[in-house]
Amino acid sequence: MGLEAAGLLRSETWREAGALDGRGRGVLLVPGFMAGDRTLGLMTHWLRRAGYRTCSAGMRSNVDCAGATLDVLEQRLEGLVGRSGPAVLIGQSRGGNLARALAARRPELVAGLITLGAPHLDPLAVHPLTLLSVRAVGALGSLGFPGLLTRRCRDGECCAKFRAGVQADWPAGVPFVSVYSRRDGVVDWRACLEPAAQQVEVDSSHCGMAAHEGTYAAIAKALRDFGQRDDGLAQAA
Repeated sequence: MGLEAAGLLRSETWREAGALDGRGRGVLLVPGFMAGDRTLGLMTHWLRRAGYRTCSAGMRSNVDCAGATLDVLEQRLEGLVGRSGPAVLIGQSRGGNLARALAARRPELVAGLITLGAPHLDPLAVHPLTLLSVRAVGALGSLGFPGLLTRRCRDGECCAKFRAGVQADWPAGVPFVSVYSRRDGVVDWRACLEPAAQQVEVDSSHCGMAAHEGTYAAIAKALRDFGQRDDGLAQAA
């Protein structure tokens, strides 16, 4: 991530964050598997400089049962929307899958979805070493370690709503952007090509995507588009 971040901090996209004019609109950020809120710290800072009201997922590490996590994210989204109206969801990797499921579950709360390297078409389309990590966490959770997903999560009732949200038809009228990289290295980039989404390719590693200039440029464009759409709907009303 170091090289990506260095390039980002020198970029026009970073320097001119204020040009986005967020006007207090809400953004909920969801980190990837085995990652916490701090991994999206640069993005949070940039969004706040741009005038957005950000809300973290409240995660030290994204390793809990997806069903339980989805419930927590829904509560955080409801709180954010209560302060600033329908919010944008930004999720990386597993966080993107969770954000997609949340948007399908509560589309009335969502102004748009942006995912970064999220394997929408197959959540387990990942590098074998990553899959080994998933299985290791699941084994520990199954032994009773708290705050971890378990083997039951794959097809058990606990994650039924999550799986339904990942597979549900995308709600009409909610914009969706999927950012992916062919040199991702962790997620099979072809699994990111969700047909319902506008697909944007960047040249980044998987972990570095959250600090890559191309990613921020894609997010900036999506946020402008979402804002113009919201303004248009407000004028029509």
